[in-house]
Amino acid sequence: MRLAQIRNGGGIVAAIREGEGFRPIPGYTAASLLAEADARGTSLRDLAAGRAGEHVVRAEAVIPVQPVEVWACGCTYAPSAEFRDGELGTSDGMYSYVYRPENRPEIFFKGTSRVCVGPNEAIGIRMDSTFTAPEPELGIVIGSRCEILGYTLGNDVSAWDIERENALYLPQSKVYTACCSLGPVLVTPDEIPDPYSLDMTCTIVRDGKETFSGSVSTGKLIRKFEELVDCVARSNTLPTPTVILTGTGIIVEQGAALRAGDVCSISVPEIGTLSNPARLV
Repeated sequence: MRLAQIRNGGGIVAAIREGEGFRPIPGYTAASLLAEADARGTSLRDLAAGRAGEHVVRAEAVIPVQPVEVWACGCTYAPSAEFRDGELGTSDGMYSYVYRPENRPEIFFKGTSRVCVGPNEAIGIRMDSTFTAPEPELGIVIGSRCEILGYTLGNDVSAWDIERENALYLPQSKVYTACCSLGPVLVTPDEIPDPYSLDMTCTIVRDGKETFSGSVSTGKLIRKFEELVDCVARSNTLPTPTVILTGTGIIVEQGAALRAGDVCSISVPEIGTLSNPARLV
């Protein structure tokens, strides 16, 4: 099942995606639907199907879920660790250290729904950055029981030049207005039997011309989702819904750094395409 949120009747409601239309779920946002499924210990798919109306409507889709918290993971793919250590002039530095499966993974707080945007909304380029880049990632949505309730696409937009200057500047690199996009839908786990075999692509288009293209398979992830969830939740009570971004394996180098007006698109066939223009914030 593909769940979305749409503008309907002057507000935002959860909806089931049906082809080019939606079946609204009156009285529910995606967050409240997820919270009820989590509290009851019931299937999100079954709950949504039982609450949705019968009629398919055309509507504007927005961010598929407004998370209470977003956490992100770093260096879960080899290219991410290698590129960052390469910038520091070493082949075996701190980024390679956290990439090794025997060590604790890199996890950081990305923000709340305040910093999140949905499909076709603008992602932010920091005004004090010359190298802000997208980080295409598979996102997992969990609840207080730490079970995976759904999958979505995420863009962990990052000011890499700020992090490059000093690793202690990571929060300034990662957390600011419109630094995270999510969408286009939330897909229930039954629709993705093997989340480690998804092919992800990312493109950046400027003035109608492609300036960047990259791809990766989630099969290249060095960490399992259960490990990442466990690390985020350890000594840390998580609210419903929480989104965990599982890391990027597509590296955008400085020559393709985002400029205002660029359009970044992230695609996984089983989930869809998340497209966002970029703007200075």
